[in-house]
Amino acid sequence: MARKLGVLKMKKRLNNSVEVTVVFPVYNEADILSETIEKTRTTLNTFVRSYEIIIAEDGSTDGTDYVASSLSKQNSFVRHLHGEKRLGRGRALKKAFKKSRGEVLVYMDVDLATDLKHLKSLIGAIWENYDFATGSRLLPESKNERTFARRLTSKSYNFFVKTLLGSKISDHQCGFKSFKRVPLLGLIDEVAAAHWFWDTEVLVRASYKQYKIKEIPVEWKGSRKTKVNLLRDSLDMGFQVIKLWWKLKTTSPS
Repeated sequence: MARKLGVLKMKKRLNNSVEVTVVFPVYNEADILSETIEKTRTTLNTFVRSYEIIIAEDGSTDGTDYVASSLSKQNSFVRHLHGEKRLGRGRALKKAFKKSRGEVLVYMDVDLATDLKHLKSLIGAIWENYDFATGSRLLPESKNERTFARRLTSKSYNFFVKTLLGSKISDHQCGFKSFKRVPLLGLIDEVAAAHWFWDTEVLVRASYKQYKIKEIPVEWKGSRKTKVNLLRDSLDMGFQVIKLWWKLKTTSPS
């Protein structure tokens, strides 16, 4: 009887799954959301058999929730997860990934700062049997348009992460990542970061578990509407690095 129930659960899982889930964490992006979904749909149609797009809309106040709801009603492949209160990007991603159906899980910034021509390589890395893949703006082949201050801050931050946490990743914070389903869901509850630091923490924890991670050089163009406060968020991220270092140091087996 137990074996029969197990088979039924497996069949249900296969019937409900899709090849790829793309998650967009969204806060107050009513003006660009529809265009982003259309561009992503067009790109996925060129190489993915089945997919879903999850709009993880995080307590928006500009009507983004209405736009997202409308898109989900008009398109069977779009799902809208609404949060009444702003959770932060990290919590919104965790919620969305836990509700996803894809075997390959992807998240991208809604402004499509990373050129979508790299999406096939990002997803392909998981098909090649990597556990995680991430875009990098700091590899020699990468091209990115940022102010000098932001380039300097990014390089300093990533150097700090690599030095203190032993990471070999060149760019932890690029909002362009893919994951194999089982490894990500296996560690996602260990990731405590609620907002921007989620990207770094998930990669560092994956490295500690010796998952295979691939970095992909990308073309990246920052948005003028960035929600990042350079001074405040840099200080907070630095504190988060130290906090994670201490947590890993005190919980690692001796």
